[in-house]
Parts: sequence; structure tokens; C-alpha cells
Amino acid sequence: MKKQQILTYIFLFFFSTNLSCQNKSIPSKEVLTNSLHSMINNIRDNYIYLSDKDVDIECIRTSYLEKINHIKTRDDMILFFEYLMDEFYDDHLILNTNIKASYRLHAPIYFKIENGKVRITNIWYSQIKNLKKNIIGAEIIEFNGKKFSEVIDLFPTVCHNKTNNEVREWIANKVLAGKYNEPRVLKIKLSNSQIETIDLDDFKIIKKRKVLSSKKIDNIGFIRINNSLANSSLVPKFDKVLNSFMNTDGLIIDLRNTISGGRCENAIGIIGRFIDKKQAYQKVVPSERLGDHLQPDQNCIYVSPRLERYRKPVVILVGRWTGSMGEGIAMGFDGLERAEVVGSEMRKLLGNMYGYSIENTGIKYNISREKVFHVNGVSKQNYIPSHHIIQSQIKPDIILQKGIELIKKVADKK
Repeated sequence: MKKQQILTYIFLFFFSTNLSCQNKSIPSKEVLTNSLHSMINNIRDNYIYLSDKDVDIECIRTSYLEKINHIKTRDDMILFFEYLMDEFYDDHLILNTNIKASYRLHAPIYFKIENGKVRITNIWYSQIKNLKKNIIGAEIIEFNGKKFSEVIDLFPTVCHNKTNNEVREWIANKVLAGKYNEPRVLKIKLSNSQIETIDLDDFKIIKKRKVLSSKKIDNIGFIRINNSLANSSLVPKFDKVLNSFMNTDGLIIDLRNTISGGRCENAIGIIGRFIDKKQAYQKVVPSERLGDHLQPDQNCIYVSPRLERYRKPVVILVGRWTGSMGEGIAMGFDGLERAEVVGSEMRKLLGNMYGYSIENTGIKYNISREKVFHVNGVSKQNYIPSHHIIQSQIKPDIILQKGIELIKKVADKK
């Protein structure tokens, strides 16, 4: 047998073996059907925000049953369940698995629909290193060479009411987050009617390796949490820095880069350094008690004092990229009347998350089973900072400036 023939047989053997392995990783149509029903039933029974959504769950069930026939690979299966989750237009309702063709969870800019036009209302300027031009207020005209309104209509969900402004706005931000394997080139119209093209992937996002950064500003302590609210080393490091700031005139805690959320233990650990007695810092309503018409004030979550108390004024900085546990910390400080909260609206991620598995797939997903409230009864998604700042520029940092101003105002009175 010639060498070339041998190599060909070897190639065909490994190719067919690899293909067989890939096929084995895809459950049968019958198994996928059962998995789909189980997942939809779980969401129907436990997703606490379902009644607040413009969602036809039976449309989702019927439409996605038909789509099962088109699943040929594991990537197809992942996207199948990803798009199903997108039908609920909830950034907290996500798969814990993604592929190159998946949509990212967020973008460095945020959009709202105003008078039918999609406009940039927020920029993650605290984390963008090379942002030179103020594009706040700009209208999005095209995305990757296509009219933006058409791209929204083509978003791969099938049961969305895309005339619903809330749904359409959510889709707009999902589209701009973009897929991992596709460009994100925007044609925008600035407030002066000038047309420009920007590539979101040209933005250099600052990624800090340290769990927190700290410094003093005019004898005001400043601590920035670097998206580390899930890090088990955060509280000890926070304690160490806070201990060095005990003689400052006040403290600023910057939560504008906490987009990934985190652990309740870290929230309780941080807040516990600023109070002198056990108190409620938030309220929740679990899905299993909704039928009892349970009121938020009957479900308090408490925090207790810990170590030496910091007694000086505190300001919490927040923004559109303050997510989940970051939102809970900000609301907690506000509810305890232990800090002034300064910034724009936050990420508005819904509820407390619980993890589940899609049967026979190895894919996990999260859904909200508890509604979260400020201690005054305001829901997390409707909470607005006490010092609400509408972003209008990228320099100077007006949110930080406001925080410094508030602390100095208290210090000057003493």
C-alpha cells in the first residue's frame, strides 16, 4: 500500500471518529424535546418576573419545538437554548455556556430609544482608556453596514413583541453588545448632525488585576472595586485599606466597575464595617411565597456590625455598569442611611439568581427566583440614586466630583 493511501485512510478514520464523537454529544430529538419542556416548565413555575414580562410562553414552547429539527451540532444546541433565554429580555436570565457565535452580555456603551430613535445615553468612560470624543446623545444609524432598525427586527428571537419599547430597547443593547465572532461597527449621527463611524472593538477596556484600587484625594479615602465582588479575598483586602483610611474626612466607594455581580458574603462583609447594630439592608420576595401575597417588609435580609466601625461620611459611586450585587450594596448603604449614592441608573438586573441544569446537555443556566427591594419597598430595577446624575459628558468625571463635593460639604461644617 502506498504511503499516500495509508495517510488518507488514517485521516478518514480520525475524521469519522471525531464526527461520531461530535454526534454523540448531541442528544436525540426525543431527549432534547423532553429537556426543552422541562426547562420551559421550570421557568414558568420559578421565574418570579414572568408575569411582569410581555412574553407568550406557549409561543416559545411551540416555536422552539419546531426548531429542534435544525439542531445538528453542539454549537447549534447552545445557540438554540441561548436564543430561548433571550425571549425573556432579561440580562440576568442567561446560560453559563457560550460559544464564538454567542452574544456578549454587555457593551461599553448603553442605548435608549427616544422618539423612535436609538441614542447613546451612557458610556463606560471610567473603564475606557482611549475614549477621546463625547458621543453621548448620538443616534445609531447603522450596525455593520445595515440599518439599525432592520438589525433589531432580525434579532434571532421569534416570540418577541418587537413593537414593545422595552423589548426593542433591550434588543438594541443586545445587538450592540454583539457576537464574539463578529465586528461591531457603528455609523452614528452626532448631536451636531455630523456622521461618524466607530468600531466598539477599538475601545481599550481597562482591566485591573487587583481586586481593588485605593488612594487619597484631599484626605478623602477612595476605594474602587475592580469587578471583584465574587472574589473571596475582597473583604480582607477591603478591611486592610479601610483600616488605613480611618482618619480621613470621608470615604468614597466606587462601584462603577462591578458589572459581573458577586457574592452576598462580600456585600455583608463590606457594609458591616459601617454600622453599629444589626439592621435590614434589603428585602426579598421568593417565588414560592407569591401566592400568599407576601409583602416585601416581611422578608428582610440583615447585616451585622463587624470589626472597627468607620464613622465618617461615605459616598457610593454607581453607573450603568454597576450590576447585581453592586446594585444591592448601593441600595443597602442607602437604606441604612449610611451613605449618599451618586451616579446614573444602574444595570437594573432583576432579582436574586439560582442555578439550574438543562437535562442531558451539560448546560447550566440562571433564573431569578426572588424579587429584590430597597428597605423602603422600591424594587431594585426601579431604584434611582439619591444624587441622580444624567451622563452628558466624558470629562471631567462629574460623578466623582459630586462625591468629593458632598463629603467636603460635611467636613466644612465641622
